[in-house]
Amino acid sequence: MFDEGMKVRREVLGDEYVDQVPVDEFTKEFQDLITRYAWGEIWSRDGLDRRTRSCITLAMLAALHHDDELALHVRAALRNGLTRDDIKEILLQVAIYAGVPAANRAFAVAARVFATLE
Repeated sequence: MFDEGMKVRREVLGDEYVDQVPVDEFTKEFQDLITRYAWGEIWSRDGLDRRTRSCITLAMLAALHHDDELALHVRAALRNGLTRDDIKEILLQVAIYAGVPAANRAFAVAARVFATLE
């Protein structure tokens, strides 16, 4: 599962991101865990395509105010075929179901990511 997870992780997040993640004696087991389970077990499943998984992930991270992870997954969503307009629609949905403050923060995070890509 680790190898499959690392393959998917690199495809979704990009080699540049994955290569800069600090892995040392303290973080090694955690990185192994998320690579095997998040990327190897969940993101590798056939039940949903990556585009759909990105939509769900963006909504959950926005609702939970996980801004750093949200920024990472905005980039990943673009790699998975979502457009800026798709991301906008997801965040509008967040405003209704998770609250305007959550969506406001998420729009700010996404705007910062988009600015770095221009």
